[in-house]
Amino acid sequence: MKKIKLKSIILPIMLFIFSLSAFLFSKYSTKSIENISYTQFKSKLNNKKISTVYIINSSKIRFKLLNGQLYETDNPGTDSFKENLLNKNITVLENYPLSNMEKYSSSILILSTMWITLIYLKSSKFKTKKSLSVDSMDAIALENPDFTFKNMAGNEEAKESVQDVVDFLINPEKYKSYGARIPRGIILYGDPGTGKTLLAKAVAGEAKVPFYAMSGSDFVQVYVGVGASRIRQLFKKARNNKKGKCIIFIDEIDAIGKKRENGAASGSDERDQTLNALLTEMSGFNENNNIVVMAATNRLDTLDPALLRPGRFDRHIEITLPDICAREKIINLHLKNKPAGDIDIHTWSEKTAYFSGAKIESLINEAAIIACKENSPKIEDIHIDRAFSIILAGYEKKNRDYIKDIDKNITAYHEIGHAIVSLKMLPEEKVSKVTIIPSTKGAGGYTLSIPEDRLYQNKNYLIKKMMVLLGGRAAEEIIFGKDYITTGAHNDLKKCTNIAYNMIARYGMGDTIGLLSIEELSSLNINQDNIIDECKKLVNTIYKKTKSLIINNRNLLEVKSNLLIKNETLFEKDLK
Repeated sequence: MKKIKLKSIILPIMLFIFSLSAFLFSKYSTKSIENISYTQFKSKLNNKKISTVYIINSSKIRFKLLNGQLYETDNPGTDSFKENLLNKNITVLENYPLSNMEKYSSSILILSTMWITLIYLKSSKFKTKKSLSVDSMDAIALENPDFTFKNMAGNEEAKESVQDVVDFLINPEKYKSYGARIPRGIILYGDPGTGKTLLAKAVAGEAKVPFYAMSGSDFVQVYVGVGASRIRQLFKKARNNKKGKCIIFIDEIDAIGKKRENGAASGSDERDQTLNALLTEMSGFNENNNIVVMAATNRLDTLDPALLRPGRFDRHIEITLPDICAREKIINLHLKNKPAGDIDIHTWSEKTAYFSGAKIESLINEAAIIACKENSPKIEDIHIDRAFSIILAGYEKKNRDYIKDIDKNITAYHEIGHAIVSLKMLPEEKVSKVTIIPSTKGAGGYTLSIPEDRLYQNKNYLIKKMMVLLGGRAAEEIIFGKDYITTGAHNDLKKCTNIAYNMIARYGMGDTIGLLSIEELSSLNINQDNIIDECKKLVNTIYKKTKSLIINNRNLLEVKSNLLIKNETLFEKDLK
């Protein structure tokens, strides 16, 4: 793109320089003409040595001798001067004689201008075509990616799932001898930040093949046909690479790969045409094309079935959130090139339950920034702890003078209400921190608990989790009365509603629709408004149990709330 822009600037400059050079050359290339006196001119005229005189509206005239020499003299300016010359059979012209260069320079200049303009127009046309193609998006292959499986931690199962793809790209003949066809496409799906892009890059690095990385949004355009053209350009470039094999990676493929709508008008949609081009390119691969297409999405369920069928994206690999062992490896990996002190990595791998790899990287980076700002020689646990709070709740507000005592009291009882229910109902989940210091994310205070790694969440756990969420509102009502409950439970009620709805509508844990799925009922246009009634009944029942629990532990609520008001922050040891 930069090269094309440079051309568009250079060509007009060349045209200007050429025109100026031609003008100056024509002006100064002719030899200087000798100037003689008018007396000498008359002498040559009388001796009949002059053949031609050139008279123009100037103070000088030129004349040519019989031997071809040119001279210049003063113009007498008399009315009879021209007549006298004609009477002596001398040719009189009203234009100076032109040299050969002067004769043809204008024609050369015109032809050159036309030629350079033609090149410029072709360049502009080329530029316009390129701006609609994938080349304008910098689809440049990373020829020798040095990122391998050693550079990423966790997702061992996903790594194992792509080992045969790496082996195929290294030794394609081995698989062809068995008549085996490598998967043409691999879909990587999972939560954001789990390492889908890193895995695709690591496969290219392990196989030492070029890596073309694009985003689905790169193919989405207002103009119909542009996205499809870019798809074709990308695959053409991939097929023509030097090594003859490569990996094409399309991130966020749901931008172009969503399910197509039924109806006559949908076929003209730009996104549909782009998807059709992708489907055609993937189906059109020859067996000799050692190209593997990898794509990533957070929403596998929204993709078109034609994209997921065998022969297109044959293999679907889930990239999950890292477990405790994987988190420990990820933390070690990100601390590897940093001045780390005596950090309890195992404890932090426990505290970061349900953190993605990207979130752990952000945690360690934030800790490094804090340590650097404090000029600490090493990154310590205290820096990671502060970074942990920043990532989850935001920065602590420094100026807290505006907060009234009554608001501090409400926040303290609310947060200790959460903590007590969590300690009693979910003792396996450690409450690591309770604070009433407001944060920049809008929280007046917060309670941090460390959930256990669970593959599944049973009904009993979900009910207890809802009790913890309702603990803050229950404590407010018990201490301050029903008429003085506050808006502080807004986010808790939102999460509680989500859990209750999913229990009844999706997990088959309610009575209204039993083991039926709300998604399937909705697709069949079956209304189930009475689900709300059961959700309300369930939440109310759980709220009563929560209030009863806090009333039975009111003394503990009072003691810990007063301690929290005094210290502003309590840790695990303070709550035992």
